[in-house]
Amino acid sequence: MAGRGSAGNVIAALASFFIPGLGQLLQGRPIMALVHFCLAAALWIILMGWIIHLWSILDAALWTPDTA
Repeated sequence: MAGRGSAGNVIAALASFFIPGLGQLLQGRPIMALVHFCLAAALWIILMGWIIHLWSILDAALWTPDTA
């Protein structure tokens, strides 16, 4: 995945739209994927999971890999 605005990030954002954290997993960030998934699952219990769901989508879409 090349970075911000790339087709890979668009696919990751679409994946996170359906399942929070799936986009991060596709980008090779399993810890962040687990954080997004668990937070969304916990907050959907009180109907506030949409906040994490949106954060997951934006995080996948705007992520740029470290080049250092």
